[in-house]
Amino acid sequence: MELYDAFTEGVEPGGLRNRNEIKTLICYLVSHLDIPITKGQLNNIICEEGLANYFELNQALSEVLENGNVRAENGDDPELYITEIGKQNTSTLEKDLPYTVRENALNAALRLQTRLRREREHKIEITRLEKGCNITMSVLDGEDELMTVTIFVADYEQALAVKEKFLSDPVSIYSNIVSQLMA
Repeated sequence: MELYDAFTEGVEPGGLRNRNEIKTLICYLVSHLDIPITKGQLNNIICEEGLANYFELNQALSEVLENGNVRAENGDDPELYITEIGKQNTSTLEKDLPYTVRENALNAALRLQTRLRREREHKIEITRLEKGCNITMSVLDGEDELMTVTIFVADYEQALAVKEKFLSDPVSIYSNIVSQLMA
């Protein structure tokens, strides 16, 4: 087996250049997350972090699905689940992955899953107007609406920036507004 047998286009220094390591990383991520990750999310996480080449990642994913380490369920962008054999193989091989690769991948996955959870738990609506946009943001606690704020911004790009800032920490934004109003 060659030390480096994978394409390296798009791979950052310290990223994976070995097909078996890429397969191990896939299994590692799928097995260490509390909620399922989709194939698209896996691609985004690993490629955006520069941990592996896109084509090598998809080939490795096909192989771990084929050999039964991971199973896919539910449609066009299937959710990935670790199998028992995948758990056993991952626990044996995960220490062969560089620590920084494991940590970067897991942290990126957790950030993405946190973001997706916040998008599900809070309402954000951007309404284009003749001269700018209104962005309406609601902080929810389950079914209860704790706060709804609508602000005007000059253009759609600013509305997207406000949306990103809100989704980065909606509870903190809510707490800051409440504390300012109570001061």
